[in-house]
Amino acid sequence: MRPRRSPSGAHASGAHASGAHASGAHASGAHAPDASPSGAARRRARPAGGSAAPSHVQGARITPWAEARALAERLGRGAPLAAHRLPLDRALGHVLAEAVVALTDLPSFDTSAMDGWVVAGPGPWAVREGAGLLAGRGATACLTDGEALRIATGARIPAEATAVIRSEHAHADEAKGVLHATREVVPGQDIRPRGQECRSGDELLPVGTVVTPPVLGLAAAAGYDALVAVPRPRVDVFVLGDELLTAGLPRGGLIRDALGPMLAPWLRALGAEVTEPLRLGDDAEALREAVIASNADLILTTGGTASGPVDHVHPVLARIGAELLVDGVDVRPGHPMLLARLPEGGPCLVGLPGNPLAAVSGLLTLAEPLLRGIAGRTAQEPYRAPVHEEVHGHPHDTRLVPVVHRDDSVLPLHYNGPAMLRGVAAADGLAVVPPGGVRSGTEVEILDLPWASASPWTEGCFT
Repeated sequence: MRPRRSPSGAHASGAHASGAHASGAHASGAHAPDASPSGAARRRARPAGGSAAPSHVQGARITPWAEARALAERLGRGAPLAAHRLPLDRALGHVLAEAVVALTDLPSFDTSAMDGWVVAGPGPWAVREGAGLLAGRGATACLTDGEALRIATGARIPAEATAVIRSEHAHADEAKGVLHATREVVPGQDIRPRGQECRSGDELLPVGTVVTPPVLGLAAAAGYDALVAVPRPRVDVFVLGDELLTAGLPRGGLIRDALGPMLAPWLRALGAEVTEPLRLGDDAEALREAVIASNADLILTTGGTASGPVDHVHPVLARIGAELLVDGVDVRPGHPMLLARLPEGGPCLVGLPGNPLAAVSGLLTLAEPLLRGIAGRTAQEPYRAPVHEEVHGHPHDTRLVPVVHRDDSVLPLHYNGPAMLRGVAAADGLAVVPPGGVRSGTEVEILDLPWASASPWTEGCFT
């Protein structure tokens, strides 16, 4: 298991959290083209069916948590985005659609690994007069046995050279013009031979690699000016609920919107491009118009996924002829999440519950694997860690519990009810707790939060 940093001030406990939704939150429950096309034009034709039996908006079965997560990823991988060519300064955070193959040997000629003296044959050596060899200069005349010449790091090694002697390991008798080594000289020392790192034609990075800063550096060194990559999936976020405030303190039965400020940066941390969240209130027609007008690769809605009087997501999806692939998941919190596919090759829609931690559950269960599939990202290898103390479970459903890594185990955090964010704000992962709960010391699957993981890499996670 990877070593972890323990956040300070995290409150830890295995206290049982009710699966009921808290009051006050809405809803219960070949080479690619240079330019990136927009909207549906970026998507290939979507498959006619999913791997689980899709239904129209009424009557879908509740889906087990692991099955829902796997279905979302398969759905994304069945509808990848068309690749495009990006200059290196725009490729950061994208996923390679073509392997990076070395266009040259690295290094492309023998170079000096140190500042010092390049020598030929056994010493002592006669110092050749002149300014010496600098990086970026062309080839110089070959050395003959018994000669030495000043050389800088990165400079090209002249033909017939034997070794490089570091400045601190040499003594130059300027009066006699003779160089002496203060240590044994081994042939080839401190010379980077041509092709040491790779040969032209070697595959350096496979398809599916996330472009990080070192990837950009390696690509540039290997001769690339641009990379063929999958564009970042575009996501529209529609925030539903008349009870939500965007500023100030809660008042008169109104509450602050926690999901609008949270979801956009979270989605960007997952490698997506996100529009400014659109606040639609509890207006069914406004939701319908926004959904059919979207040219995103994924639509996220918050709230309105249950069956209350102002829960409009199901009726709107039925009205526009969407396929409902997941209608409720056996997980707490987040049971009333949903996954639908819009008609005529349209994007997918993930409906998140309105309670904040329930929405996080929906994000990790459906949106994250779906986005990973669309973008062609490689899934992180699942790993397990022992829980530091007993964690209560739901009688029948999986629970996702905020945890923090401490040494070689994870510690469950307080404040893990569906409407709470205090626990997950101190967490670096969520533990997947099976029905019935687990005893102290039991290993459970861990879902890393994107800012606590080395992958995926994006521009600072929050930009």
